This record gives sequence, C-alpha cells and structure tokens, in this order.
Amino acid sequence: MLDEARRRAGPGADVVVAFAECHGRPRTAAMLDGLEVVPPVRCTHGCGEFEELDLAAVLDRRPEVAVVDDLAHGNVPGGGRNTKRWQDVEALLAAGTDVITAVNVQHLESLKDVVEKITGVPQHETVPDEVVRRARQVELVDLPPEGLRRRMAHGNIYPPEKIDAALASYFRPGNLTALRQLALLWLADRVDEALNTYRAEHAIGGVWETRERVVVALTGGPEGDTIVRRAARIAARSAGGDLLAVHVTRSDGLAAGVSHASLARQRRLVEDLGGSYHQVVGGDVASTLVEFARAENATQLVLGASRRGRLERFVTGLGTGESVVALSGDIDVHRVTHERAGSGTLLPSRRRTLSRARLIAGPVAGLVLPVLLTLGLAHLRGTLNLTSEALLFLLAVVGVACIGGVASAVIASVTASLLLN
Repeated sequence: MLDEARRRAGPGADVVVAFAECHGRPRTAAMLDGLEVVPPVRCTHGCGEFEELDLAAVLDRRPEVAVVDDLAHGNVPGGGRNTKRWQDVEALLAAGTDVITAVNVQHLESLKDVVEKITGVPQHETVPDEVVRRARQVELVDLPPEGLRRRMAHGNIYPPEKIDAALASYFRPGNLTALRQLALLWLADRVDEALNTYRAEHAIGGVWETRERVVVALTGGPEGDTIVRRAARIAARSAGGDLLAVHVTRSDGLAAGVSHASLARQRRLVEDLGGSYHQVVGGDVASTLVEFARAENATQLVLGASRRGRLERFVTGLGTGESVVALSGDIDVHRVTHERAGSGTLLPSRRRTLSRARLIAGPVAGLVLPVLLTLGLAHLRGTLNLTSEALLFLLAVVGVACIGGVASAVIASVTASLLLN
C-alpha cells in the first residue's frame, strides 16, 4: 500500500497518508519517509489511549489520493463520526478523494466463518464484501506460506518474544495455505465479474475458456444424482472449476416426469459438492439450456442420456439431447449414461402416480362404462343423433382416463367405438 503511494507521489500526485499502522516495524515506518502524513486523532477509551483516523482533517486537506490502512478496523467509541473505518473511506470517496487501502482476507465478511473454522480464531472486525468489490482496482498481495514464515522468523513482522508462538499457532503452514487459497478464489470471482461485464458491454457471445465452468441440466428425473456427481468430477479435474446446475421450467406449464422432491434433493447435492443451483423459464428446453450456458460462459454442458425407448424416439423425433448438441457450437456436450437410459415407453407409466385401487378400477371402468352407456342409449334410439351419441361416448372415455390413466382410456375408447358402431 505504501509502495503504491510512493509510486503515485513520484510523478507529482497529491498523496497524503491519512492513517498507517506500522505496528512498530522499522522497515514499514521507513516507507513513510517523503510522504505527507496527516496526524491521527488521539482518544481515550477505557484504560487505554488510541490513535484513530482524523477524518475531518483529511476532508479539510482534500488530497487527490489518501492512504488509509486497515479497512476492516472498528473505530474506538468517540474516535470519529463513523463506527467503521470503511465508512470513513466511503466518506472520503464521496468527497472526491481516491483511496488506497488494505484489507486481510480473513476480514472479508463472507469468509469470516470459514476462517474461524480453519484457524480457530474468531474475527471480530469485518468489512462487507461489496465494499471491496466496488473498488476500481483490487490487487492481491500474494506470498507463499514459507516465504511469510521466513519474514516472520527474521523479525520483520513480530518482535522476537512473539515469533515462536505466532509460528506455532495462527501462522502454521496449513492455515496460511488455506487463507491463500481463499484469497485467490475470492479474487478470481471478482475477475469473473469484470470479465462478464466486459463481455456484456461488447456483446461477446462466444465462449472464452478462461476457466472450466460446467453446467449440468437437471430434469427432476431419478437419474439426476448420477449426472450431478459425474459433472462434479468433470469440474474437479480443473483447479477452480465451477459447477452450475440448471433446471428449465417450461413456460407453457407442461412438465413431464418432474419430481419436485427429486429436484430438491439434487439441489442439496449440488450445493454439498460446492456448486450452485439455478432455475430458468423457457419455451424450448434445448435452446434455453444453451442460452444459459453461453450467458455463464460455460465450457461444458452435461446432460443425461435420454430415457426414451427406441419406439418413442422413432415416433417423437429429436429429443432435447440431440437438439442441445446441434445448438451447442463451441460448448462441449457430455451425455451421461445411466440405468434408466432407453427404458422409457411410448405411454407414461401409471404406477408412478396411481394407487392400486385406481389401477384396478381403471380397466374395469373402461369395459363396463361404455356397455352401460350403450344400454342407456338403446332406449333413446331415435331421440339423439349420431353426433350427440359420439360425444357421450367421448365423455365416458375422458371419465375413464381420469380414473385409470392413459391405458384405461385406450381400453375404453376401443370398447366405445365398437359399441357405437
């Protein structure tokens, strides 16, 4: 942070150090030489005396650039008009002053709980992620764990009496590696946002394979768990790969074979595997899937193999999978086989939705109801015309369909047509 301030002050920019916490480190304090420093305000709280950012003095000074250390710091009560230093920074930005600041990854609000689980140390001071994301530029200061531990061992960070305790507790290699990964992944998401904004502003529709992003299509069918796990393995092969699950809801309200219980279970599975779940509405499932994948800059699209049997594929033509492949362009499409692949029938299965009583009553009604209707119409011969009689038989078929489903309706329609003749 101070190095950036010196770089900007060199060409003549009006830079002041509004607040810098050197923690008694000589090499850090030496970097303040040549920079204008606004004296901090001293305030007393409890039994101690503290130094805080003098916001009023910096606002009166109105520099082009202000250096403000420790963005997540909570101000001492009575030390300023804001409770958090990031609020002081926003006040400076609102006044037209650019701000150079610094924040440690463990102080990001979204990572607070994760860091506590890793290190065992609760974080009491945090800054909202959105405040950091609004920065014009975010620079990651990255250092391998062993490099940081060497700097600490040389006395560049803590005084000698604290070095051994720090290296054995918070600054263990495992902790530092985890914190480093959190920082890299957080910044990668921020870079993704900037890239997506650029692609949208310039109407770029093609896929830029900057990182693997795998979209898995869920139908709510029983094969969903298998497909999600396969897609997760594909995403895991690439470090930093993203997994996105999407379910397309038909805009016409027609949804065959969708189990909301299965979708809810599959959503939990996706989230357990580190992915995200999305639900979109579209008239055509295949085109909606491809549009979603392109909007997310996906590199791979994972579908389940069709459950339709050969006869059904012959009668109904191309399915969603074939249409997606035809529309995918530069997106790789994976069709994952499963135990239900090709096991479908032309007629929907009644056993998934009908009770045992209705399974028995449906075919019986398909045979008996047209006979009873015929006996009744025999007494009305000459009263009704053929059209009215046909509509009554059709009504009987619909009634049987409501009781026993499609197969029972087929029995009723054959029986009714013979009796009508």
